[in-house]
Amino acid sequence: MVEPPQGPSRPQYDDEISLVDLATTFLRRRRVFYVIFLVVSLVGVVYALFVPEKYEYVSLMKLAEKANGTYVEEPATIIAELDSLWVPDLQATYHAENSRNLPFKLTASNPKDTGLIRIVSEASPPLAELIEKNHRKLIERLSSEQEQALSRLRKSLEKQIASLDSTIKMLEEGENTGDAIASAVEKQLALESDLQSLSPFEALVVSRQSGENAGTSRSLIVVLSIMLGLMAGVFIAFLAEFIGLVRNQLAGE
Repeated sequence: MVEPPQGPSRPQYDDEISLVDLATTFLRRRRVFYVIFLVVSLVGVVYALFVPEKYEYVSLMKLAEKANGTYVEEPATIIAELDSLWVPDLQATYHAENSRNLPFKLTASNPKDTGLIRIVSEASPPLAELIEKNHRKLIERLSSEQEQALSRLRKSLEKQIASLDSTIKMLEEGENTGDAIASAVEKQLALESDLQSLSPFEALVVSRQSGENAGTSRSLIVVLSIMLGLMAGVFIAFLAEFIGLVRNQLAGE
């Protein structure tokens, strides 16, 4: 009777590791795991207890506005100036005076579809006074620039109105100038309306502290430290076993 061909047998390796071997190794080195887990977790808890709370400090400004919801200077232009000129100048001045960098960032943004400029810094409460001081410097610089731009626009409108007024008086002395006078008066009224609708720059909020901690949550730090302790403990336990086996091998040779 012919026996059916046998399939290829699975090779056996001496160095295969089973779950039982892993569990045995872990139990043998469990003291290493406990020590590493407790040390890492305690370090995380201590750090969570002593890490300083951070808050957001927000300044909010409204740009000078023209008629029809347009602005004397576009918000995007203001943000570009803040990011590329004014904030770096402020940081350089602080570094020159104190031989160190400003201990917080100054971030400027423009809420979508608004004429608002928002300056935000994140730091611990002891820096609140320094943050307010630097926010005010930026606000004062922006206010000065906005006032100058608004003044130039106001003078331009007043000049155009005065010119139209002279034109109207000249037309009144002529004949058959009714249509021209009406057009000039209409334009003059429109310019006067634009002049009246000019709205100045305004600082709405200066360095207001947020109500909630903007930094990493203490509970999150504790949870992450426990997870890190578990992973580090397991890794070090198996590493200790590996080192022990290597030493035994070298001792045997």
